[in-house]
Amino acid sequence: MQTPIQNTRVLRIDSSAQNEASVTRQLADLFIQRLGERQAIEVVRRDVAQGLPFVDGSWIAANFTDPVARDADKLAALALSDTLVRELQAADVLVIGVPIYNFGVPATLKAWIDLIARARLTFRYTEHGPEGLLSGKKAYLLVASGGTPVGGAIDFATPWLKHVLAFVGITEVEVIAAERLMIQAEAGRQQAVERIASVLEPASPVLAEAA
Repeated sequence: MQTPIQNTRVLRIDSSAQNEASVTRQLADLFIQRLGERQAIEVVRRDVAQGLPFVDGSWIAANFTDPVARDADKLAALALSDTLVRELQAADVLVIGVPIYNFGVPATLKAWIDLIARARLTFRYTEHGPEGLLSGKKAYLLVASGGTPVGGAIDFATPWLKHVLAFVGITEVEVIAAERLMIQAEAGRQQAVERIASVLEPASPVLAEAA
């Protein structure tokens, strides 16, 4: 009997405070539409724009308690984080909308990172240094900026995200940028649309590996 083809599992993270007007949301819509035209996908969406709880003392205490010793309060403190980690572990492909706010990522996206960066779950420390535990995944960053050149000296969003994703083992990261939209609105959008088309060519080896 032939083994059924498994859908590519996509985790979409939205972080823009805008809704219909959000360029990163529009780009993510387009990216996932085009991806779905090329292969079978299953999408889980996590919209963090309305806010996530920040890591606090209770969360830290629960996280550093041996799992078998966590009481009900500690389990409750980690419940959302556990859910976010499971979503990430299950995904083959990440699609992350990244509006650049004041040269960095939105606070809500930083909060998501803080909640999924979990020792023993998404990374571990070894005698050779930290090791990410989420290898084999591909991430696409759909980035939009008003005036910041993406990848330039004042862009502290995309380098940081690429670094922290690599820290948890996701080293294949593609940046698709609609940049400097306050200066070149249509040109910036069009550049991103064309980039989506180019990275989603049917023969793309990255997508073949993820399928």
